[in-house]
Amino acid sequence: MKTRSNIKDIARLAGVHPSTVSRVLNPGTRSMVSEALAEEILRIADEVGYRRNTLASGLRTRKTFTVGIMIPDLTNPVFPPIVRSAEGTLEDAGYIAILADSGSRERSEGEIIENLRARDIDGLILATATRRDPVVDACVEQGIPVVLVNRTVSRHHVPAVVNDDELGIELALQHLVALGHEHIAYIGGPQTTSTGYGRYHALLKSAKKLGLDLDDALVINATAFSEPAGAEALNGLLDSARAFTAVLTANDLLALGCYDALDARGLRCPQDVSITGFNDMPYVGRMDPPLTTLRIAHDALGVQAAQLLLERIENPDTPAEERRLAPELIVRGSTAPPTAP
Repeated sequence: MKTRSNIKDIARLAGVHPSTVSRVLNPGTRSMVSEALAEEILRIADEVGYRRNTLASGLRTRKTFTVGIMIPDLTNPVFPPIVRSAEGTLEDAGYIAILADSGSRERSEGEIIENLRARDIDGLILATATRRDPVVDACVEQGIPVVLVNRTVSRHHVPAVVNDDELGIELALQHLVALGHEHIAYIGGPQTTSTGYGRYHALLKSAKKLGLDLDDALVINATAFSEPAGAEALNGLLDSARAFTAVLTANDLLALGCYDALDARGLRCPQDVSITGFNDMPYVGRMDPPLTTLRIAHDALGVQAAQLLLERIENPDTPAEERRLAPELIVRGSTAPPTAP
């Protein structure tokens, strides 16, 4: 029977101490070793067919090698690539991820956390957090390692991986202004979330920086990041009879809702109204017209959230780190210079 390769075998082949191999095989400590050496050790581990014995490791460390990932809405195209990349990173470290979809129901999130705790999870990646979130409060109080993705909270300093919303909103606003738009409407998201709150305040800051005089009547923060909420908000703006030639929205679903509202009224995008989104969800480039939006690094959000959580599990006293990923403006067919009256 073939003997199973272990860390000592890899160390002997690589000419290093077993502790160095152990650091490399744990994504949470891999950065402690040079990139070249880490790649060589991983290559050798792959060649000898090394597989981490999570059962034995768990018995030694009291870990279950199980992590929870909670998202607000699995049907939102933003989240599947984030979850997929996080799962892949966790799997490489020998962890199994349990996915929980809260369906944006705040009441059920506490119950979901209790169910995950009953499974003795080693940590939690949370994409559902509101700015004052009781779930995060509970995790901090109970010592559960937690990392936020696409969200931050105001009451605690916990690790997070988010988009640079200020940069993204500024890029979109600069684009519309460069096209010649002066009367720009804004449809944002719920102010209870850091994304909704942050993008709204980024709008105010960017408008001031660009010398753009925003009409308060053209600024709406919707109750949800959803297509129906976007349609409802734009219908309200159109009914107000306030003049505007472009709409900057805080996410792609809101933008698609604007498409619906314009279509229902026989209006055209971008001939009558230009529209921008945020997130670059799958397939928005195939809409009619293709959506101008901010592309976020979906995969990087998941990978880095998982990396931060692994570091937190290995070293609970590690200072909380917030990583901001820069979005990229993707110009497509939903924006154009305003049509002369």
